[in-house]
Amino acid sequence: MTKKLFIKTYGCQMNVYDSERMAEALGGQGYVETKTPEDADMILLNTCHIREKAAEKVYSELGRLKPLKDLNPDLKIGVAGCVAQAEGEEIMRRQPAVDLVVGPQTYHRLPEMEARVRAGKPALDTDFPAEDKFDHLKGRPKARRAPAAFLTVQEGCDKFCAFCVVPYTRGAEVSRPATRVLEEARDLVERGVREVTLLGQNVNAYHGGMTLAGLIRELACIDGLERIRYTTSHPNDMGDDLIAAHGEVDKLMPYLHLPVQSGSDRILKRMNRSHTAESYLRLIERIREARPDIVLSGDFIVGFPEETDADFEATMELVRQVRYGYAYSFKYSSRPGTPAAERPGVDPAVADERLQRLQALITTHQRDIQESMVGRELDVLIEKPGRNPGQMIGKSQYLHSVHVQDGSAGVGEIARVRVLDAKTNSLGGVQI
Repeated sequence: MTKKLFIKTYGCQMNVYDSERMAEALGGQGYVETKTPEDADMILLNTCHIREKAAEKVYSELGRLKPLKDLNPDLKIGVAGCVAQAEGEEIMRRQPAVDLVVGPQTYHRLPEMEARVRAGKPALDTDFPAEDKFDHLKGRPKARRAPAAFLTVQEGCDKFCAFCVVPYTRGAEVSRPATRVLEEARDLVERGVREVTLLGQNVNAYHGGMTLAGLIRELACIDGLERIRYTTSHPNDMGDDLIAAHGEVDKLMPYLHLPVQSGSDRILKRMNRSHTAESYLRLIERIREARPDIVLSGDFIVGFPEETDADFEATMELVRQVRYGYAYSFKYSSRPGTPAAERPGVDPAVADERLQRLQALITTHQRDIQESMVGRELDVLIEKPGRNPGQMIGKSQYLHSVHVQDGSAGVGEIARVRVLDAKTNSLGGVQI
């Protein structure tokens, strides 16, 4: 009998990938996905612990879902991902409507856990098992895929930044063997994928029998795979071979997300980031020498404990020098169990003001880069139809969203597009 599964995904691209694999794992138990929780026989919340008050937001969502279970006692509710790993059985204690709690390293056990909850028993698994979960996941179904896909190659982190929960929720750095990554990539290409984004909490620390640069070069040899990206990286693992690959591998797109977090050496040290602002800037110089047209993206935390006006100004100066095409900036929020959680915080009003100033500067640079694309010809991977008649939407090699009017290219094709206008978050153009 077909059963319906609703998955709500929070947070990063890796969680999007994990949700896909959870759906596939439960597909063998007769589940098909539904877009509404009201129709579901099982609801899974795939959670993220990075954002402020992440756990409380999950508990609030569970409170909103509880009436559905009151109406349908056979409905099963599960919590997966990093909040599940961090909270464990506390989730079931605080919200008895939850039947299943599974961490990010054990979702390959979902079929067995589902059978347990269907037998009326709660299921909890937040282990860090010795076996590779990917070895136990069934092969992906052969349905056609969207032209761009995520592909997890590495999980966990050994850096222990003072603000971050990832080493505690995802565990130590583990890399998938290159042979298995290549096999999954070929399978994706057979089903229509033209672009893959390699995922990892610290993806450029990949060591699955070769470096990330070596893996990228192997992937570039796959016929039909036209584009390769990767995220998220750490400056300390940006090796010479990976920098060289940006200049030598045509299929590696000219876009790089390389978080720095702060421009102040004092704050970087307090964050346990083992690079300096100067070493980061020199690294950016080398990357741009290898690929002059590369568009850079970064992450910033504002209002980290003990951050002074001078520390913040150092961050602003670094941003002025790099000129990011994209950047993600956040006001610091404490994560229980991390070293920074014990330190005195910055006045929230001061942190708010700093964040607004930083985001205004980043937006200025982003607009400048978007407007510099006007008049250029870009290669756009068409991903879906647009809202307007005859319009298609895709991504440029620089990851810009591009609205293409009256083009002949279909989904999955790469169109040559002349850019005619630029908005803050997208470009518009015509196929040539």
